[in-house]
Amino acid sequence: MTRVLARNASPYTHTGTQSFVVGGSGAVAVIDPGPVDDRHLDAILGAVAGREVAAILCTHTHRDHSPGAKPLAERTGAAIIGCAALTMDDAGPRADAAFDIDYRPDRVLADGEAVAGDGWTLVAVATPGHTSNHLAFALPESGALFSGDHVMGWSTTIVSPPDGDMGDYMASLDKLLGREDRIYYPAHGDAVDNPRRLVRGMLGHRRQREGQIARAIERGAHDVPAMVAGMYVGLHPQLLGAAERSVLAHLIDMERRGIVRQEGGTWQRM
Repeated sequence: MTRVLARNASPYTHTGTQSFVVGGSGAVAVIDPGPVDDRHLDAILGAVAGREVAAILCTHTHRDHSPGAKPLAERTGAAIIGCAALTMDDAGPRADAAFDIDYRPDRVLADGEAVAGDGWTLVAVATPGHTSNHLAFALPESGALFSGDHVMGWSTTIVSPPDGDMGDYMASLDKLLGREDRIYYPAHGDAVDNPRRLVRGMLGHRRQREGQIARAIERGAHDVPAMVAGMYVGLHPQLLGAAERSVLAHLIDMERRGIVRQEGGTWQRM
């Protein structure tokens, strides 16, 4: 397995999007070919080193992940396989999180379906939450999971309504906690070599955040900006929008479960 780092570092992508070339001396797969960038495409092909590309797999269709699939397919003749297409208006905080409207998969993988090559098998693990079409890919030969943006060691994942769903995200974390993957390779940041401990921590963090929101409402913070101002002291200004989307995602999930309600444009405890 070879990691190829795109040059799209930002407060949201960390050091950049990581593409992975999976396989040995035979045909390989490329996971998350990244943004449209000729330098990154050339770097991926350099890592492929003349081998056949059997499949191009995308975890989801944010623009820092899937747009490179089309030019890579044109250069290699490989099929684009993985997550479903998804296009919608996104009210989220960052331009690079807009959906890739040109993504056209040749084959969509359902949960548990696989694509295989010489010495490798990549099994789709449906992990909605960050986006509704998010997939992780398990490599049973090594015990690795390519976790996309669902779990990252460097940061919590943005869950931004309307497509991002906190309830789905929590359920997907629970799903990963029940697995026995040895290591995660996220699309941003370092490998995670104790994934179950990290997932437990992420579940705990989200539950603590929910409790903070409930207490903020009780103290008189009834809109999202007021809640964020009290909970994210010292936050980098560029990340303010992401924090507001995350709090909104929690509130929507809490409303579904009968903990809070929206009334006249403000949030109240039930």
